[in-house]
Parts: sequence; C-alpha cells; structure tokens
Amino acid sequence: MKEERRSMMCYNILAINPGSTSTKIALYEDEKEVFTETLDHPVEIIEKFDNVQEQYKMRKDLVMTFLEEKGYDISKLSAVVGRGGMLPPVKSGAYIVNEVMLDTLKNRPAMEHASNLGAPIAYAIAKTAGVKAYIYDSVRTDELHDIGRISGMPDIERTSTCHVLNTRAMAIKAAKKRGKSYQDMNMVVAHLGGGISLNVHEKGHIVDIISDDEGPFSPERAGRVPCRQLIELCYSGKYDKETMHRKLRGNGGLKAYLNTLDAREVEKIIEDGDEEAKLIYEAMAYQVAKGIGELATVVEGKVDLIILTGGIAYSKMMTSWIKKRVEYIAPVEIMPGENEMESLAYGILRVLNGEEEAREYIE
Repeated sequence: MKEERRSMMCYNILAINPGSTSTKIALYEDEKEVFTETLDHPVEIIEKFDNVQEQYKMRKDLVMTFLEEKGYDISKLSAVVGRGGMLPPVKSGAYIVNEVMLDTLKNRPAMEHASNLGAPIAYAIAKTAGVKAYIYDSVRTDELHDIGRISGMPDIERTSTCHVLNTRAMAIKAAKKRGKSYQDMNMVVAHLGGGISLNVHEKGHIVDIISDDEGPFSPERAGRVPCRQLIELCYSGKYDKETMHRKLRGNGGLKAYLNTLDAREVEKIIEDGDEEAKLIYEAMAYQVAKGIGELATVVEGKVDLIILTGGIAYSKMMTSWIKKRVEYIAPVEIMPGENEMESLAYGILRVLNGEEEAREYIE
C-alpha cells in the first residue's frame, strides 16, 4: 500500500543554479520539466556588488518575482534544491540545507563563487513554501582514496574538483538504462565543455578524477602543460600573475591556438580544409582519450562503461575520435549536454522517493 501511494504522488521540485552572470531556475513534476528559465544579470548590475554574498537579495528577489509573474504558487512545492557551493569537501548526493551550511558558505567558503548562493536562495524559498531545501552533488564532492591524493610534492595535495553534478547524474542514468544499479558498476565519465574534466566511478563512488588543470585542454583552458616550461614562463618577466592565470583558464586551449571558444566554428573551418585546426581539435580528443585510459587503471581495467557528456559531446567529429581510441576498454555511451537542472531535480526526486537518503551537513 505504501508503494502504491508513493506511485500516485507527484513531487514538484524547484531547482536553482546561480552562475556568474545569470541564475537558472527550473520546475520539475517528478521527471517532467514544467519550465526552465535563465534570469540574466547584466555585468553593470553585477559590478555594483563587492562580492558574491552581496548579490543574494538581488538574485532571490528576481527568482521570486519570476515565479509570481509566472503565476506559480510555491505552496505546491515538495522541495527546493540549489547548486552546491564551495563548501569544505563533502560526500556525493544530497545534503539538507541547514544554518551551519549557510554560515559556512557566507563566512568561510573554500572559494568565492556564484554557486555559493544556491543553498541560501533555495533555503529562503523553501522556508516560505514550508518544505525542505537541499543541495545535490556539490562541486566540492570529494570521495578520493588516500592513494589518489598524493601529488608528488608534499606541499600540494590532490583534491577532487570536477563536473560532479552532470557526470554522476549521467552515470546513474546509464546504469538504470541497463537495468543495473549505479553501485554495481565501474564507469569512466568525461565531461566535455568549456572546461574538460574526467572521473572514475567505482561501485557508486567517484574515487579519482582528472581536473581541468591536470588533463586535456579545452575550448578555454590549457589543461596539463609541461611544468618546467610553465615555471620558466612564470618567471620570464613577460607576464604578471593574473595574466598567467588567464593563460591557464580563460585564454588557453582552443582560444589560444585558434582564437575561438566555439567548437562548432572550429569544425566548420576544418570542413573547409584547415589542417592546423584539424590537428589542434584532434589533439583535444587525443588528450581526452589518454585521460580515459589513465583512469581505467584505477579500477585495474575493470570498466563496464565509458560515458562522454557535456556540450561538446554533441560533436560527432569529437566523439568519434575519442571513441576509436578507447572502445577497446569498454563500450562508449554518448550522453550530450550539461544537464545540470535535470541532475539537481532528479537527485532530490530520488530522495523524496526514498531511493536515497539526504545527509545532515556538519562542519
């Protein structure tokens, strides 16, 4: 009878994902997307604030105003979920937003980032609606084995920073599609977007990663570069610290080589016969394949599935290059798109359905 009641119940979940110049919101009825909207924040507005936390009221009010103009009654909500921000390292899955989490994000975040407002905005709306607020698969999810933390320099410890939200959601979906449990499979997942990161999922845990500064270059990031030459460049006197940071993130990768961030534009000039562009673009695929092979060793080659996801996974040119180099390891599934709003909502739906349990955040 309990299962029958659950199957008849429809859960309404509001997902909130703050970005640097926008706040995305989406409403789901169970797995059905009711609406999604991107609320833009012009640069001239953002520049009025000294830090991310000062943007809280502006962003929250915009979300509430949009819902009111949409005519949506928030009392119908079953839960609100925000993008997990820059907390100290946490486990994967859901956390209930509490006062301790809010205090940490406001006063002691690991890093200044727009995602730090996901939990506070979700909490405020959920409190008004009389429901719980959650975060899901925080960007600070860290389940690395101790052996995976060793960098080679005692001064530097490897940490887990990768596209957890989308990659884990796609791994769970792929397992379900095969009639299996996520906890019973080993998978290597590559997120191909403006930044590229990879991770390996062993029986339900992300046990190692290749972050966007440890592996493949991407449309805007340099990825792993030769360390000795990097040091020489840093101390050459040609560039200041900020410029060097931008060379690694923002002005690296495809932008540095081909002066564009748009993979579609690169493919067009390749089709027009540009051999240099083809070499650079295929090198990106080559490095992704190398990363997949690297992570396969973590589970001793026992990989059940390789997943390619993210915006660039829409590119048949890119995915075919990667696939031909790695499909000897395991079958390759292409699951394109960022899928962030769906990932947030589906995660909390599993909590409401009793398939997962939400953790209580303790600092």
